[in-house]
Amino acid sequence: MKSKKTAYPYMLWMLLFTIVPICMVVYYAFTDENGNFTLQTFVNASDYSQVFLYSLWIALISTFICLVLAYPLSFMISRCDEHKQSMIIMFIMVPMWMNFLLRIYAWVQILQNYGPLDTLLNFVGIDITLIGNSGATILGMVYEFLPFMILPIHTVMSKIDNSLIEAAQDLGASKFYVFKNVIFPLSVPGIISGITMVFVPTASTFLVAQYLGGTQLMIGDIIERVFPSDHHTGSAIALVLMVVILGFLVFMNRFGDEEAVGV
Repeated sequence: MKSKKTAYPYMLWMLLFTIVPICMVVYYAFTDENGNFTLQTFVNASDYSQVFLYSLWIALISTFICLVLAYPLSFMISRCDEHKQSMIIMFIMVPMWMNFLLRIYAWVQILQNYGPLDTLLNFVGIDITLIGNSGATILGMVYEFLPFMILPIHTVMSKIDNSLIEAAQDLGASKFYVFKNVIFPLSVPGIISGITMVFVPTASTFLVAQYLGGTQLMIGDIIERVFPSDHHTGSAIALVLMVVILGFLVFMNRFGDEEAVGV
């Protein structure tokens, strides 16, 4: 009984700041300005289908790059002693202590025309546009959300029993075989958590594309611009995005269960 009472504040928090806002989004998405039921809001939302697909594509690429960078880094960190692991993780998290907008603006200063990086590249004879394109947006995404891929993978890898690796090596397994059949299967839960923690915010985030992508906005930026003047269309776009993200989460959880059974 006591444990149930201690859960009441969390239940109230979820009700006020999660359930109620979602219900309001659903209500606005299916009603017009007079409160009548309508699907016209979704027809209006379909005008941004290309932006929606672009956002999902950028999110997938950013998530993949984060995974490619985070997995070997997490493995190397997990092989260090506990003190070094704590220090490295702290340094990885230090940039997260700074405001999100300031970090993005710092990249604007670095990538802008005649900025330090552009000047250096021009000096060695390389003339390319570093900002105002999809590449800059992906760079900003990877920079912002890479720690969210590293942390869950590192947490899982650091808990892998070294005796399992030593046993495989004693039985004559090569390093590749040990990785393929011992380390990787045991690290799958961390990979799935990392993919989820990166894909969800990258698919729905805003400001990154506004500052680094130029005119190539993402769906989060569209919602920010549409919602103040048209709550109903903005809610419809947000609802579609929530459904897609929910479907992604269900797929990743099911995939994780299958991998766990396979292991």
